[in-house]
Amino acid sequence: MIDIKFLRENPDAVRENIRKKFQDAKLPLVDDAIRLDAEKRAAQQECEQLKAARNKLSKANGPLYGQLKKADEAQKSELQKQIDENNAKVKADDERRAELEKKQAEAEEKLREIMYVIPNIIDPSVPIGPDDSCNVEVERFGEPGVPDFEIPHHVDIMQSFDGIDKDSAGRVAGMGFYYLLGDIARLHEAVLAYARDFMIDQKGFTYVIPPFMMHGNVVKGVMSFPEMEAMMYKIEGEDLYLIGTSEHSMIGKFIDKIIPEEQLPKTLTSYSPCFRKEKGAHGIEERGVYRIHQFEKQEMIVVCKPEDSKMWFDKLWQNTVDLFRTLDIPVRTLECCSGDLADLKVKSIDVEAWSPRQKKYFEVGSCSNLGDAQARRLKIRVVGEGGKYFAHTLNNTVVAPPRMLIAFLENNLCEDGSVKIPKALQPYMGGKEKIEVK
Repeated sequence: MIDIKFLRENPDAVRENIRKKFQDAKLPLVDDAIRLDAEKRAAQQECEQLKAARNKLSKANGPLYGQLKKADEAQKSELQKQIDENNAKVKADDERRAELEKKQAEAEEKLREIMYVIPNIIDPSVPIGPDDSCNVEVERFGEPGVPDFEIPHHVDIMQSFDGIDKDSAGRVAGMGFYYLLGDIARLHEAVLAYARDFMIDQKGFTYVIPPFMMHGNVVKGVMSFPEMEAMMYKIEGEDLYLIGTSEHSMIGKFIDKIIPEEQLPKTLTSYSPCFRKEKGAHGIEERGVYRIHQFEKQEMIVVCKPEDSKMWFDKLWQNTVDLFRTLDIPVRTLECCSGDLADLKVKSIDVEAWSPRQKKYFEVGSCSNLGDAQARRLKIRVVGEGGKYFAHTLNNTVVAPPRMLIAFLENNLCEDGSVKIPKALQPYMGGKEKIEVK
């Protein structure tokens, strides 16, 4: 959510930003916001004037009551008349003020809803384009290769180890769920445990296990409405949602807080299960486990001073690249274009892993700088020598099995069907150097 003061003073810049995001249908919202802001401020100003006038009249009545007690009959009539006139004005002013307060509240609520919809101002470095086809490759890490032998589909690789059962999961929970078993289940947990320790020991982040549900006001504070509708599962009859990704409840941790400047940055890494409807164009993958309803993830978030957010953005995506390279998985970074950015984001980079089977890269994580948008919605403020200001928030995926497993299995598959375990992961697999086909 952008600053209303910025919109008021720079409406053309806000309109141009909307055009850059190819959301021209939202252009009228700028004028609506300006009108409602003016209505709200005018009502507020008149309310303050009426309040001052009321106080003046009430103050004036005090001496009149005192004079009334001492006055003779002729004077009492005139004094009482003045008191009644003042009281009538006070009553009229109170009625008018009540109307104005209602008008102000209504304008403020409508304005807030509009400001939730107007997209955040994107960073000048973001490439301009209508959709993900215009995303721009930034850099590659590791040499993408294709072995001489054929690489099976990732579900077939898992099944060769008796490591996945989607049929039983379908009967229990429906499409978009799975059972992982044996070495594949252990590998899944090993990757998460390694990612946790990597972020704690090598990157110095604080480990957190967050709530896996959150209230609606937190959901509305951390994400845009279209994302919420497409992703979130709501608990029936309660003001609770299952988290679609742990950065939402992690950022929510700081709701309504005023953080002393010297305590920044807050650098946290979290484990959680994630639950997603996956409504929309992509939907659930029928055979594979790339897009599913339930998965687990290690996440990282940063709450920092505004001047530090660009630096932290580069550090965050590099953390994911570093982790994947320790597991011998080639990756690249892909800058998201303006039309592919969610409305709250200032800038975003996807980390994509190489698929030797498909001979292309696919997304395994996403790093986002949201500027002060989430902080404004959730009232996350910082206090320093210069006073109070809104923090900046950032998030990035460390690793998200089972997508990570797809990349891992394909890139570490041997010709005999076994899968080698990189040195970094061996302590988490009981010292195994490879897992063998059943």
